[in-house]
Amino acid sequence: MSERDVDDRLEVWCAGEDWCPITSTATILGRKWHPVIIHRLLSEGPQGFNALKDAVDGVSSKVLSDSLDDLEEHGLVAREIVSEKPFRVEYSLTERGRSLESVIVAMRDWGQEHLAAPPGS
Repeated sequence: MSERDVDDRLEVWCAGEDWCPITSTATILGRKWHPVIIHRLLSEGPQGFNALKDAVDGVSSKVLSDSLDDLEEHGLVAREIVSEKPFRVEYSLTERGRSLESVIVAMRDWGQEHLAAPPGS
C-alpha cells in the first residue's frame, strides 16, 4: 500500500482492532439508503438530484439530501454544480465509492438468495 493510500484512509475511532474494518464499513453502509444510492450511481452513472430521487424509490427528499451529504463527507460521492441558471447539481461516485462495487453486488446477491417477501404481500 502506498503512502498516498494510507493518507486517504478514513479515520475511525477503533483503528487497530481486528473487528474495526467490519464495524466501520457497516456504520457507513448500514444507513438504510446508502447502499441503494451507491448501487444506483454504480448502475446508472452520474445523476441529478431529482433523477436520483426517482431511481431510489421511496426515499424522501430530506433523507436523500442528508444521505448524499453523509456519503460526500465520507468521500464516496462527489457533488458537482453543472449549471447556475437553472441551478443544477450532479452526483457521481468517487474512486472510493466505485471501490464498493463488489460489496454492493455481494449484498444484492446475498439478499436475492436468502430473502423473501412476507406472506400476503
